[in-house]
Amino acid sequence: MEIAPFDLERWFAEVEPDADIMLAESGVRPLPADRFDTDPGELGYVIPTAGDPEFRADVGALHDRTADETLFTCGTQEANLLAFLALADAHAVVVTPTYGSLTALPDAVGEVTEVPLEEPEWTLDPDTVAEAVRPETDLVVVNNPNNPTGRAHDEATMRAVYDVCEDNGTYLLCDEVYRMLAADPTPPVASFGRYGVSTGGFSKAFGLAGLRFGWLCGSAAVVAAAENWKDYTTISPPKFGQHVARQAFERREELLAENRELAAEHRSVVVDFLEERDLSWSDPDCGVNAFVEVPEGFAGGRSFCRSLVEEASVVLAPGEAFGRPEYFRIGYGLHREELEEGLSRVGSFLDRHA
Repeated sequence: MEIAPFDLERWFAEVEPDADIMLAESGVRPLPADRFDTDPGELGYVIPTAGDPEFRADVGALHDRTADETLFTCGTQEANLLAFLALADAHAVVVTPTYGSLTALPDAVGEVTEVPLEEPEWTLDPDTVAEAVRPETDLVVVNNPNNPTGRAHDEATMRAVYDVCEDNGTYLLCDEVYRMLAADPTPPVASFGRYGVSTGGFSKAFGLAGLRFGWLCGSAAVVAAAENWKDYTTISPPKFGQHVARQAFERREELLAENRELAAEHRSVVVDFLEERDLSWSDPDCGVNAFVEVPEGFAGGRSFCRSLVEEASVVLAPGEAFGRPEYFRIGYGLHREELEEGLSRVGSFLDRHA
C-alpha cells in the first residue's frame, strides 16, 4: 500500500518549529494540565484494550450506541484510519475540501471520487453525493463541521446523505471532531442507523490534543472490524489519555461552554481584521477554522504563506494542502494575545506588499 505525503503536516513540520506564532492551529488552545488529576496510577496498557467499558458506554450513549459499539483510539486520526482499514476497499466518495487524511487514506486502499462543497456558502448537496455513489461504493466520507472552512451541515442535509448511503448499502463515515463546539450540535451520524459511523475525540473541541484520545462509534460489526485492525496499530488507547479524558468528559458542559465562548470572541476579532483588510472568507459557523482568500499579488496560498512565515514568522496553512490554492486556512483558537499579535504581523506584512 502506498500513500501520498501528508502535505499539511509536512508543511507544519518544515515551518512551525522555528516560527514565533502558529496561526493555523486547527483546535482550541490547549488547557493546562493542572486543571486535572494527572496521576493514572501504573502506566500499563488500558484493559480491556478497546477502552474502559463504563467510559465507552458513556461516550457511546451520546451517539445512541452501546459500549460494544464504541472503540477508544489514539486520537481521531487513528479512529479514521481504523474505519478506512475496516470498511474501505473498492471505492469511496469524499466531500472536499477536507482534512488531508480523509482523502489520502481511502485513496491508498481503493479509488476516490471527490464531491466539492458548493461555494461561496460551502454547502453540501446530497444529490451530488448520490450522483457520485456507485454500486460498489464502500464509504461516503464527510467532515462535519468542516475543516478547513468551519462550516457545519445541518441535520436535514446529513440525514439526506445518510439515506443515499443506506439505499446503496454504503457506510457514511463522519469525522465529527468539532461537533461539540456547536452551541446546538447536530445529531451524530452514528445515531442515524446501521450505516452511520462517527469518529471524534478530545483534541479540537476540548483543547486536549496532547491526550491523543479519540473514539469510533458504529455498529458492533464495524467496531469489531476496526478493533481487529487496532491490534496491529496501537493495541490500546493511552492510559494517561483515558485518565484525563474521563475527567474532561465528566466536566464537558463547563469546558465546552468555556471553549465556545473563546471561539465566538476570537471569531469577532478575525472578522474585524478581515473587514478592515477587505478580505473574504468562508464565514464559519462552528469551530475555530476558516478559509480566507489569498490577497492579490500572490501566486497562491503556498506563495503567500511562505512569504509570510519568512518575513513575519507567522504560520498559516496553504490552501494547496486542501486542494484549493486560492485560499489559506487560519485558525483562531489559540490564546488571545497570540491571535492579536499574529494578526498584527499579518497586517503589517500586507501593508508592505500592498
